[in-house]
Amino acid sequence: MPITTSYLEGRRIVTDFVSPVGTELCPIELSAGRVLAEDLIAAQNVPPFDRSPFDGYVFRAEDSRSASRQTPVTLRILEEIPASGVPRFSITSGTASKILTGAPIPEGGDAVVPFEHTEFTQETVTLFSAYASGTNIVRVGEDIRKGSLLTEKGTLIDPGVMGSLAAQNISRPLVYRRPRVAVLATGSELVELGHDLAPGKIHDSNSYSMAGAIRDQGAEPVYYRAVSDSVEAIAEGLEKSLRECDAVVTTGGVSVGDYDLTPAAMEAIGAEIFFRKVDLKPGMACAYGQKNGKLICGLSGNPASSITNFYAIAMPAFRKLCGLGDYEIHEFPIRLAERFGKASPNNRMLRGFLELSDGTVRMRLSKGQGNVMISGLIGCDVAAVIPAGSGPLEAGTELRGFFLR
Repeated sequence: MPITTSYLEGRRIVTDFVSPVGTELCPIELSAGRVLAEDLIAAQNVPPFDRSPFDGYVFRAEDSRSASRQTPVTLRILEEIPASGVPRFSITSGTASKILTGAPIPEGGDAVVPFEHTEFTQETVTLFSAYASGTNIVRVGEDIRKGSLLTEKGTLIDPGVMGSLAAQNISRPLVYRRPRVAVLATGSELVELGHDLAPGKIHDSNSYSMAGAIRDQGAEPVYYRAVSDSVEAIAEGLEKSLRECDAVVTTGGVSVGDYDLTPAAMEAIGAEIFFRKVDLKPGMACAYGQKNGKLICGLSGNPASSITNFYAIAMPAFRKLCGLGDYEIHEFPIRLAERFGKASPNNRMLRGFLELSDGTVRMRLSKGQGNVMISGLIGCDVAAVIPAGSGPLEAGTELRGFFLR
């Protein structure tokens, strides 16, 4: 078991280990934010027939060849075709039909003009321009062609996917099951919410920040009551959560103090430990491992350390666990909006917000970057890594950043 590894290698180890946890059918109205578990091949054309994109008149383009303001062309109206209707008449020389948005193009018609570009009565419509064949006609399959790959498995279902599913008459798409992830805080000092604090006690906040981070990645957090600082209590909590969930995230007990007992508890239940320390501040102390194919993420009890480590190492693994095809962290150049005055002997991850000013995107640092400052995460949407060995950084320094959700 390696004791220390680079945070990038730790990310790779954890991400390579996990796989999606299963599939299920999901009602389409509840599918937003779920992940498709199969390629979506179009079974029908969309639209299924040539149609009009707006209210107007359909006619033969050939009849408009000589039309102009000086020599307008007047056509006889055969019928009105509503969006839900079927044309009763074919378009022949000298005729047109009034057509509404979405209505099918009648046989013989090959151009549509919006009504506001014409003059019309109940019986006739007058054209003042020439139109080419195919003008203003939405062709069959123009949106979606039958037999085409509409979207791939591993795609996050967004409004566009939902609409495309509905257009294919798919009411229950196959999606990856949302993994259930146990959230288990450790520490004899922790008090459940709703209870007053005795001297030396604190409320359990880590469980809730970690649950939010887990849910952001698409998984389903499951709360477990905080356990005391003993190998037996932590081991019992791990065993129970591993039986009931697909993965476990613990907070607390992963450093080197007398009461840092999570790694010992992992070993006591027969878990394999991947690594116990990474080259990242905050978030250096951790204990990642597995038992029976289920991931265990042992994170620090310091609030900012635990969430920083989660974003830097575990986040892509949880995306992959949820079935996302594009689960990797994608870095991009990001410039600091302000000076950061501390030296960074180790890799340091800064948290902050993207802001746009003077046409430039910059990262504004959150108010607190320390290990214990959970409020410094409020509203953060990006992180950036300062390479080990860096001194203080001036405003405008370019780093590599990534989105947190």
